[in-house]
Amino acid sequence: MRLTAFVKGQVQGVGFRWWTRARALELGLQGTATNLADGRVEVVAEGSEAACRALLSQLAHGPGRVDFVADRWGAPRGEQGFLER
Repeated sequence: MRLTAFVKGQVQGVGFRWWTRARALELGLQGTATNLADGRVEVVAEGSEAACRALLSQLAHGPGRVDFVADRWGAPRGEQGFLER
């Protein structure tokens, strides 16, 4: 599965991308965590559906203040590693 999640709130400058990468690697996921110009963080994760859903549930409780998480699901595209951008 491929999860794309947009995390809105106070999530930049608080270690959110690092924290997300650590959780994703613990779950065996591949992907990215990217700061967006509008203050959101975009998280792309690929792996098993169970692992992606586990990460999605954790995103709402990450560092900073999470106001909203929007998710989109699709077919994997072959992400390698997990990068912070």
